[in-house]
Amino acid sequence: MNTTIKCPKCGAEIEISEAFRSQVQSEFNAEKDLELKDLKKALQEKEAKVEEFRDRELELREKTRKLESQEKELELTTQRRMDEEKAKIEEVTLQRALEDHRMKDLEKDKKISDMEKLVEELKRKSQQGSMQTQGEVLELDLEETLRKLFPTDEITEVKKGELGGDIRQVVKSQRGTVCGLIIWESKQTKAWTDEWVTKLKEDVRRDKAHLGAIVSVVLPKDIKRGMGEKLGIWICTPEYFEPMAELLRKNLYDVAREKSTSLTKQSRAEELYDFATSHEFVQQVEGMVEIYLQMSEQITKERAVAERQWKQREMQVNRLLTGVSGIYGGLQEIAGSALPSIKQLDSGEE
Repeated sequence: MNTTIKCPKCGAEIEISEAFRSQVQSEFNAEKDLELKDLKKALQEKEAKVEEFRDRELELREKTRKLESQEKELELTTQRRMDEEKAKIEEVTLQRALEDHRMKDLEKDKKISDMEKLVEELKRKSQQGSMQTQGEVLELDLEETLRKLFPTDEITEVKKGELGGDIRQVVKSQRGTVCGLIIWESKQTKAWTDEWVTKLKEDVRRDKAHLGAIVSVVLPKDIKRGMGEKLGIWICTPEYFEPMAELLRKNLYDVAREKSTSLTKQSRAEELYDFATSHEFVQQVEGMVEIYLQMSEQITKERAVAERQWKQREMQVNRLLTGVSGIYGGLQEIAGSALPSIKQLDSGEE
């Protein structure tokens, strides 16, 4: 059986045998299978390439992610390093600021220390000037007090730089008779020194004075009651000055009067002088001065009960009378009848 086919170009029908058709069909099928295989192969290759592309894309994406991650890590690391560097810079800056501040503080402390030293130096100089001024004021006050207490005496100031204490008191009687010389030294310091006693003894010896006395705001440790005697020099605080001045002057006056009574009683006058400078006399004078001050304080305390006040005063007066009687008795034993009689003491009447 023949089969006709139409030419695709001219349209003419062409007869072909079954065998040829089968051959052609076979060839065609073979070619088609080949093409199909080729297509399949191409498709497989394409799919393989697509798969490869996908793998590459995944790989690229993975690399991209890694790069992005690395970039982020790098950015984070960079930021951390920047923060660390910033912290170091801030630390260094802070340390420099602290060091600058410390140096400024040291400079300020040094200035303050220098100022304090300057203030202390000025204060010390001021205190020295103040102490010197206070000493001069005390000396002037003692000098003025002596003039008021003893208008007949010759009170003179010893000029600065001259030897002989601070004040010279020439004791004189009402008639102008010289009874003796007392050299006074005034001290306005915070601490006592025994060198003052040694110096004043030398002044007394050099000027042939009869007595030497120091008025000081501080006393030696062995003098407890405001006044006392040390190595022949009388010492007292300013509060005890007036009573001690009264007693020392009276001592010289009484000795001079005893001498003037009779030249033949020279030995008795020396005995009287020895008694007046003895330890017993010192104790009696200290007791009398203590009573004097107690009475002065008691008089100012008007708030006390009147009966107790009068009783205390009576006891003090009795003690004072006893002290005076003791002195009078001691002098009477030495001077004998040459000592003027005191009726009240002889009769025991108050």
